[in-house]
Amino acid sequence: MGLISELALLPFAPVRGSAWVVRQVLQEAERLYYDPATIRTELARLEELLEAGEITEEEFDRQEDALLDRLETATRTGAGTGDGGRR
Repeated sequence: MGLISELALLPFAPVRGSAWVVRQVLQEAERLYYDPATIRTELARLEELLEAGEITEEEFDRQEDALLDRLETATRTGAGTGDGGRR
């Protein structure tokens, strides 16, 4: 960018910086959401809740299906692995 362009866009610098931060936070949240280790930990915790009688079998099945769908997506797309193979 030229000097004039930079000067003209200077008032928008905080907005551009904020947008960058939001993109970075979103990217990290997606990485964690699709991290296979995180999903497996959630599955183990879900099983503990079922065994402790804190959730019903139906609730367990519903949540387990959602977690397994996430795990399949993560495995298929490489999401959450940091290898850049996301959707």
